[in-house]
Amino acid sequence: MRREWRDEVTPAAGACVMATGIISVGLYLTGHDVLSEIFLAVSCVLWLILAADFVDLLVRDRSRWTAAAVTPPALTAVAATTVVGTRFALLGWPELAIALLAVAALVWPGLLLAVVQHWRRHGMPGGVFLVCVATQGLAVLAATLCLAGEGDWLGDAALACFALGLLLYAYALPRFDFRQTTTGAGDHWVAGGALAISALAASRLTAVPLWPGTGHDVLRVLAFVLLGLALAWYAVLLAAEVVWPRFHYDVRRWATVFPLGMTAVAALSTGVVTDVPWLRALGRVLLWVAVAAWGLVWVGFTWARAGGPRGAPQSHPFSETGAPPQTPLLKRRRG
Repeated sequence: MRREWRDEVTPAAGACVMATGIISVGLYLTGHDVLSEIFLAVSCVLWLILAADFVDLLVRDRSRWTAAAVTPPALTAVAATTVVGTRFALLGWPELAIALLAVAALVWPGLLLAVVQHWRRHGMPGGVFLVCVATQGLAVLAATLCLAGEGDWLGDAALACFALGLLLYAYALPRFDFRQTTTGAGDHWVAGGALAISALAASRLTAVPLWPGTGHDVLRVLAFVLLGLALAWYAVLLAAEVVWPRFHYDVRRWATVFPLGMTAVAALSTGVVTDVPWLRALGRVLLWVAVAAWGLVWVGFTWARAGGPRGAPQSHPFSETGAPPQTPLLKRRRG
């Protein structure tokens, strides 16, 4: 019997929400309000579908849920929630943004600890950096709400998450299999995307007026350094895609689109906060690259669903965790 599409949802599918949501943020920052709200609506629908599958699996099949929860892609649940929350904060809906921040903050520590406890010492795919992405997502949303006047304590919380996110990136980097740049199915781009969201968090914190003087200067420098590193990763990974092209659709390709969009938004935000016009111009160019990639991945998804070729299965990167490869978030029993 042919499986329904919901049976194919995996933890990695959360990157689709992240990619769509961050493009919505970028379109808002560049003045494309209507298009931004369309992307926001799509990301909200996807978030609701994935959240329903997440809860349904937790209720119906706890062992499978546990197996999925110890893999790094599970942290896309946190990251996706913070990205959508950030867009709602920018839209002027702080109550909803705070609710999403609360949801993400409640889920984050349990998933983070479970994922880190099941790490290997080396040979991990790009999803290993999701520990940084999820943590920096909290920092970005909290800083955005602080800037919206929702409380100075949110700025302090954002700063703490930002610092922890940088430590988690440093902790994850030695475990990353750098060969993934030539063989990865898409999630290898998170190596750069994690630095891009760190740069975005630094730029948002730079705008928070709680740390004048030296604190402000340090955050400003960090924003430039992190953005520079993210752009360096962008160039390396793009070159690898050209030399070792991977044209088949894989759900992990959404983890490529997200870093593309996040790098664009980080450049836009840093350019605005630091008043560097060429960064804003670069961000606009990179944003449309991300939009084009988003469209191409949707085409690949549609083609794959229609019977077109999919990416060749890779050896499961979390074999030591006991989780099955590409564990579905929802696998219904057939009568």
